[in-house]
Amino acid sequence: MTTERIIRIMAGSVVLISLALGAPASPIHHSGYWLWLTAFAALNLLQSGFTGFCPPEKLLKKMGVKGPCD
Repeated sequence: MTTERIIRIMAGSVVLISLALGAPASPIHHSGYWLWLTAFAALNLLQSGFTGFCPPEKLLKKMGVKGPCD
């Protein structure tokens, strides 16, 4: 699996889990403050799209995970 796929899985998981914990209609609702994590993930995805800077990608590469062009 490549760094790109792992990062997409991580971002999607963070968004879905934080929505499930923050949305009042969810059966596992905990607190509305979890929606801030959803916003944080969205902002990180947005800045990564514009700048190309993604800290998890650098960490995964240091751990030896192959990039999309490796």
